[in-house]
Order: sequence, then C-alpha cells, then structure tokens
Amino acid sequence: MGNVIAEISMSADGIVAGPDTSDEHRLGKDGDLLHHWMFEGTDADARVGARILEGIGAFVVGRTMFDAGVEPWGDDGTFKKPVFVVTSRPHDPVVKGPTTFTFVTDGPESALRQAKAAAGEADVMLMGGGTTLRQYLHAGLVDELRLHVVPLLFGAGVRLFDGAVGDHVRLERTAVTETPNATHLTFRVLN
Repeated sequence: MGNVIAEISMSADGIVAGPDTSDEHRLGKDGDLLHHWMFEGTDADARVGARILEGIGAFVVGRTMFDAGVEPWGDDGTFKKPVFVVTSRPHDPVVKGPTTFTFVTDGPESALRQAKAAAGEADVMLMGGGTTLRQYLHAGLVDELRLHVVPLLFGAGVRLFDGAVGDHVRLERTAVTETPNATHLTFRVLN
C-alpha cells in the first residue's frame, strides 16, 4: 500500500485560500498568487511541480475544492485518476474524460479507504482544501506533508493550521527546495 501525501501551497502566514471565495474568486481574493510558482516559476519550481503527480493512484479533495476547480480543470478533469470528494451533500459521480469524481458522504476516513483501494500500491494525494487537509492531519492519517510556502503575507483567508490549543502534529523535514517564488518543504508526519 502506498503513502498518503498531503500537498498544498500557502502564504508565509499559513493562508491556503484568500478571503471572500466566490464564483469570481474561486481561490479567494488574490488566491491565485499562491500558485504562481507552478506556472511562472523557475526550473526548480517546475521540477517540484512535475513531481506532484508522480506515483499517485488516486486523489482526495474537499467539496469546496471540487466546486472551485471543476470548471477550470476542463473536459479531462485534470487528474486522470479517481478522485474522491469529501462532502456532506450527495451527488452522482462526475466523469470528465479519464477522471471520475466520486462523492463520499460518510466521512473523510471512508473517502481515504476508497481512495486507497482505487490506488492499489500507488500513493494517495490529499489536495485540499485547507479544511480537508487539516482534518486528515489531526486524525493522524497523513504520512507525508508537502508545503509550498509562497513569500507573501495574506493576513486573512483560510488558514491551514487553525486548530484547538494543544493539537500538535509532529513533523520531520526530509527535503527542502528554495526558489525566489516558493520554499518547497517536505515533511514526514510522525504522529
């Protein structure tokens, strides 16, 4: 069985989506700034970006991420692997080319079980949003955390690390790549 990898871009103050998400601002106001490293970065950024999908057999996303991304992902659904959407709102599966989005209403653990079964020996990628990743981290279900920290202070928006006082997730840094556009950190989750 593969690893469970959580991957997300965030500002230096921990924001993973800007404030005021809407149809016009799917990642919140100015939220697209968190992903410029992927599209306008250096060769080192491009190598990190290319690695994101390597060895992945299935994905898990939250409903907010699905709703924000389904249109921009286009006719093939971008992922080209099974995607399990954690949600409280039932929905029939959505098929976009080779990508099938399955809506899971019986909790994050069920979505992860289904994703692992679909992935077989490959890894499962948790892509967000922030609330979804936080649930998996605090439940101790993540093996590896990849953060792409953009040199920007948002001040407001969706924070990845909001949690109750005393909630700790221990990490061991295993890799770092620094570019002018982002610091790419990889951690093994110890909890």
